[in-house]
Amino acid sequence: MRISSFLMLLTIFSMPIFSAIAQDEARSTLQDQQNVAITIYNENLALIRDQRKLQIAGGASTLAFRDVSARIRAETAMLKSLSDPGKLQVYEQNFDYDLLSPQKLLEKQVGKSVVVIRTVNSVEISEPAEVLSANNGVVLKIGERIETGIPGRLVYPGVPENLRDRPTLVMSLNNHGALQQEVELSYLSGGLGWKADYVAQLNASDDKLDLSGWVTLSNSSGASYRNARVQLVAGDVNQVRDEMQPLLSMAKSERSMALSAPRMAEESLLEYHLYTLERPTTVAENQTKQVSLLAAEGVPIRKELLLRGADYYYQSSQGQLGQKIKVAVYVEFDNRESAHLGLPLPKGVIRVYKKDSAGNAQFVGEDRIDHTPKNEKVRLKLGDSFDITADKKQTDFKRLPNPGKGNTLFESAYEIVLKNAKKEAVTVTVQEPVPADWKMLEENHPHEKATSNTAVWKINVPAEGNATLNYRVQVRM
Repeated sequence: MRISSFLMLLTIFSMPIFSAIAQDEARSTLQDQQNVAITIYNENLALIRDQRKLQIAGGASTLAFRDVSARIRAETAMLKSLSDPGKLQVYEQNFDYDLLSPQKLLEKQVGKSVVVIRTVNSVEISEPAEVLSANNGVVLKIGERIETGIPGRLVYPGVPENLRDRPTLVMSLNNHGALQQEVELSYLSGGLGWKADYVAQLNASDDKLDLSGWVTLSNSSGASYRNARVQLVAGDVNQVRDEMQPLLSMAKSERSMALSAPRMAEESLLEYHLYTLERPTTVAENQTKQVSLLAAEGVPIRKELLLRGADYYYQSSQGQLGQKIKVAVYVEFDNRESAHLGLPLPKGVIRVYKKDSAGNAQFVGEDRIDHTPKNEKVRLKLGDSFDITADKKQTDFKRLPNPGKGNTLFESAYEIVLKNAKKEAVTVTVQEPVPADWKMLEENHPHEKATSNTAVWKINVPAEGNATLNYRVQVRM
């Protein structure tokens, strides 16, 4: 039985089923790598510059450049010689992203033969089989019968062409220079990204905060980058979107997290900002890594309790506009050197904490900021106040005689009662977006015309008390 099985395997495997990868193909792996640099952008994009020392045959040859990103944009790949410029030419390149796996091996064998080996009463039995389908399972033709599923071990005669164990860029070269050269392969890749995260801690009096910033790197590109020089570009870089869907998608898996203390150096780059990690670091495949971006202490802040209105009720009769309306809580600070900052802040989320009476830091809110240049203001909404509420109603509304062709004149009055359950007095900002051409007729607190369509009041509300704002406004539509 075993002799006949051996002869069967020999017969099947002698058939010209597979064309093997060229024997004269030169291969380059990470062992040849001298340096690697990655520049990562915000929108799931990175520029890889991979420098290697290679033995390259003279004249025409084939080079398999292994361990490239599985998310490489092959049309952007460019190989150049650093040690012998102009002597190395690439006239064809192919990206082999079909990776070796049991499923891929089975799919490549559809319509061809394999050997099924199963054990019966401790004896191995071999049978030739034709693979009819590998779609959502396997369908085999064994002799005159059709079987689904894998009845035993499948034995293949070899590895199909272009099915590789790792992503590989195969290039046809023409070398007129030295046999040993230092080369650089540069290309754009997906699967690499970064984002900024910030942690802020308020002091007891809510007038200062300590701010720390971290950059989180993520790598799901299908490759690792050892001792890489890492740079990050902050800004919105325009990309032309392909009409075709990506050929390859990879699941994102956060396998580990590393913390690093050094800050990042910053410089301008065209209309963007470039951050450079001060020392090389390894960005492993399927890894999330954090590196320090900034640290600032004692940043002065301004806290604001804001009640914002709407513009719809200035041209119709409404009556009651709401009770126990939430008052929003904002903090803002200046990104200036005088405020212990003055650095371009990449967009990200700022999470704010404050210590309780026992000295434990408690989360009090978060907000997202956009890219913020130096000397600009940062404003964060932390949430809604529990103790500060408002009751609001329209106390009068009338449509006045038409003052002119094409115009309508409205007059309305409002009462806003602000309530404070705290044991200390607070100041609430009331912001009303009054539409069109308007004029304030009456008010019991002076307003400021912040913009052409915004009236703002600053109302002091006593501890465990309330304050009332009354105003009458005329609107020409």
